[in-house]
Amino acid sequence: MWSSIAGSWRDRAGRFAAWKATALVLSIIPALLLGARALTGDLGGRPITEATHNTGDWVIRFFLLSLAVTPARALLDAPKLVPLRRIFGVAAACYAVIHLLIYAYDQKWSLWTVASEIVLRFYLTIGFVAVMGLVVLAITSTDGWQRKLRHRWKQLHRLVWPIGVLALWHYFLQSKSNVGDAVFDTGLFLFLVIWRQTPRRWQTGVPAMVPLILLAWVGTALVEFAWYGLATNLNPVRVLHANLDVLYDLRPAEQILIAGAALLGVLLLRRWRKRVTARA
Repeated sequence: MWSSIAGSWRDRAGRFAAWKATALVLSIIPALLLGARALTGDLGGRPITEATHNTGDWVIRFFLLSLAVTPARALLDAPKLVPLRRIFGVAAACYAVIHLLIYAYDQKWSLWTVASEIVLRFYLTIGFVAVMGLVVLAITSTDGWQRKLRHRWKQLHRLVWPIGVLALWHYFLQSKSNVGDAVFDTGLFLFLVIWRQTPRRWQTGVPAMVPLILLAWVGTALVEFAWYGLATNLNPVRVLHANLDVLYDLRPAEQILIAGAALLGVLLLRRWRKRVTARA
C-alpha cells in the first residue's frame, strides 16, 4: 500500500519537498519503534496485546492528522500542507492493516477463527469495517483514481466521517472502562466535524474559533458522560462534575479546552506577527 505514496518526498515538479519528506518519515517511525521494541523484548508480559493496542492507537492518530490538514491549511494559510493529508491517510490505513494482521497472528493465522470472531463480536465487526474503509480510501487517494472517478471521488471520500465514527466506537469498546484516550480523540474528531460544518467565510476567523472550541469541549464532556451512563456501572454525574472541576483532575474535555486555547493562541500570535510585518 505504501506504493501509493511512492515519491512522496517530491512535489509535482519533481523537486524535493521537505514537508512531505518529514511527514513520510514521521509516519514510518512508530512502526520502526514497535519493531525495535519487539526485537528487544520490550513489549511487556503481553507483547501481542501491546502491539495490537499500539498499532490501533497510531491508526487513530494518523487518521486525525489527515483530517486536521485541511483546517490547518486554512487557518495557517499554508497550502504546502495539503499533500500531507494523503500521506497521513495512507499511513492510517497501513497501520490499520498491521493492526488486523497482528490480530490474525494472535489467532494462529486461522482465517476461519478470525472471520467468525469478526462476525460474532460487534466491536470486531465495526473495527473490520473501519479497516476496510480506510484501505479503500487509501487505494483511491491517488491522482489517477481522482481522474477516473471524477465527481464520484469526493462522494466516496466523504465516507471518511462515518469511518471515523466506527473507528472511535471500536476504540471505546475495546478500551472498556479506561476510555480517557478514546474520549480525548473523540473530542478532537468533534472539533474537526464542527469546523467542517462551519460556513466557509468563518472557518479562518479567530472569533469563530471560540464557540467552536467551546462546542467541542461540551461535546467531549457529554460523550464521556453518555459512555459512563450507558456502558458502565459508574455514576456518570460524578464524571460530568469532574469535567467542570479543573482542580480535581484534567478530564479529556478539559484537555480539549486547553488544546483549543493553545490553537487560539497560535492563531492570535500569527495574526499579530502579520500585522507587525505589514507595518514594517
